[in-house]
Amino acid sequence: MEGIVKCSANYVPLTPISFLERSAIVYRDRISVIDGDVKYTWKETHERCIRLASALAHLGISPGDVVAALAPNIPAMYELHFGAPMAGAVLCALNVRHDSSMVSVLLKHSEAKVIFVDYQFLSIAQGALEILRETKTKLPLLVLISECGQPAAISSPGILEYESLLATGKLDFEVRWPKDEWDPISLNYTSGTTSSPKGVIYSHRGAYLNSFAAVLLNEMSSMPVYLWCVPMFHCNGWCLTWAVAAQGGTNVCQRNVTAKDIFENIAQHKVTHLGGAPTVLNMIINASARDRKPLPGKVSVMTGGAPPPSHVLYKMEELGFHELPKTSTGKVQKFVLKEKAKAMGSISKGNTSRL
Repeated sequence: MEGIVKCSANYVPLTPISFLERSAIVYRDRISVIDGDVKYTWKETHERCIRLASALAHLGISPGDVVAALAPNIPAMYELHFGAPMAGAVLCALNVRHDSSMVSVLLKHSEAKVIFVDYQFLSIAQGALEILRETKTKLPLLVLISECGQPAAISSPGILEYESLLATGKLDFEVRWPKDEWDPISLNYTSGTTSSPKGVIYSHRGAYLNSFAAVLLNEMSSMPVYLWCVPMFHCNGWCLTWAVAAQGGTNVCQRNVTAKDIFENIAQHKVTHLGGAPTVLNMIINASARDRKPLPGKVSVMTGGAPPPSHVLYKMEELGFHELPKTSTGKVQKFVLKEKAKAMGSISKGNTSRL
């Protein structure tokens, strides 16, 4: 029997971009992103990402160029996870806890052509650019992200503004799909570890498959409501930036993660899933009585990074949260609660530098 010839009828490169394309059709009028009073549908998010990709291409971004971002969990950060790769670019989401010196190092190493900066971190980015200027390094363009739903802040000469940039984008822009599913979709840097930060490349294929793994491991049915406690800059939010789109879910953004905001968002938006490191779980169980609100339904929680103490898991269950495994950066950690608060086992598998 002769081998099958690979062609467009039986093969297409795997990429998370397809999640957004599908959700814009299947879940067209369903809410995709919420940030306070600002809400977008999947149709609107798709259009905004196309305009972003078009605007990036107009700025001269070519396939393989790096687009950096220094922003918290806000709609613009979510849109960059699709808009940048739709322009053929590689997204480099930076840790918002970095200082100017570290940001300058990462911008230089990644050779980023553009950096999108939330207004709260503008001084850090400008400090980084000043350091690069002194070393005669070619500077990336700076795009300022104003507060969502608020009038654009007056920017300095040479600084672009996010919403104004989107307005220049064209809806008829031809999305730059990856020619090879092994093309990079994102570049992430470790932080808080020994030695200098280490870069990790995610491929379109790896991000696609890991997104589905996150959906399965976190028991996400269609149309989940996901509360963003995990930073989107951290391993691309454990690939849940793309996973939520795959299921036509709703992304509830949080600029600042506090126990009060977590309980309020869960109650207001009927959150079904959230993720967080053990510190977030600890924050939840230690919330004051006035900050706590009854859960409107089952809320599944994925955690990882380090095994949470067994009493933390027990207290989370007491509050009504449902514990789940967590997947991120090629690592799978599954926590099993034994006899409630007595014992906990964990399974940890190796890390890969490329997904």
